[in-house]
Amino acid sequence: MSTRFEPAPEPELAGERADPSLSAVMSERRQLINLAYRLLGSLAEAEDAVQETYARWYAMSRQQQEAIDSPGAWLTKVAGRICLDLLGSARARRESYVGEWIPEPLPDRAEWMTGRPGDGRGDPADRVTLDESVDMAFLVVLESMTPAERVAFILHDVFRYPFAEVAAIVGRTPAACRQLASSARRRIRAAQPPVAATTRQAGVIRDFKQAWEAKDIAALVGLLDPDATMTADGGGLVGAVLHPVAGSERIAEYIVGLSRWAPGLTLLERSVNGRPGLVAQRDGVTVTVAAFSLADDRITHIWAVRNPEKLRPWSE
Repeated sequence: MSTRFEPAPEPELAGERADPSLSAVMSERRQLINLAYRLLGSLAEAEDAVQETYARWYAMSRQQQEAIDSPGAWLTKVAGRICLDLLGSARARRESYVGEWIPEPLPDRAEWMTGRPGDGRGDPADRVTLDESVDMAFLVVLESMTPAERVAFILHDVFRYPFAEVAAIVGRTPAACRQLASSARRRIRAAQPPVAATTRQAGVIRDFKQAWEAKDIAALVGLLDPDATMTADGGGLVGAVLHPVAGSERIAEYIVGLSRWAPGLTLLERSVNGRPGLVAQRDGVTVTVAAFSLADDRITHIWAVRNPEKLRPWSE
């Protein structure tokens, strides 16, 4: 997978003077949410991190605020450090997590199937720019990195912060941060195949949906790579397989079995983290969001998020 991204909005550098008024400070919120989600893989945790960042800003006196040359740079630095601390504690929390942990999936306002713009009112995901750096496969690789690697890589390669500023957030030298980002890049290259074109992936996922609805095991197997893996995340709150299901035949049998164990599901073609995916609903309520990774027009990975706490952005 390529690690060349469209540059995020240019961060304010320390030498740029900004007005510390409410509008100037709050205008950074979207940038901070974008950063925190990529660092944490959870919209809920990202919102909490940004809330804490603003709490620290407003805990200062007006004189202290006015003494800061660039509120945007200050907010980014504080948010980055908060996320770094959260990543460290998240490792311990995820060791006790029931089953597999998958990053929180995000919807898109535009339907990839119809091209119709969504409503978007009140949707917290509107604040996250969907690009390659929030692709589910990419986020899963980020989970394998150390907190310092992840922060250095996201800040530099995705958000274009110079290593001198990354160093102030990570607490390492610029040279060390450069090495961290380089190590992260190697992980990305080793783990991710080239991303399939959206139109091609959409066609494969549509065929997968139709085969699932028809309970056609042979068709499902034909769409899956022989070594495909399916991972589910129920968080112990709803039923979900606790360990990854490996192999095309086993996945196909499991998928068809779901139709018998959980009748009444409606499958919808939706954008998941900026890529074609599927949403399963029962009685109009989203119960599963599935993200996919493809190689050579076959599905190599399926990530099925069922934990209702991670499906909040998908609720009407």
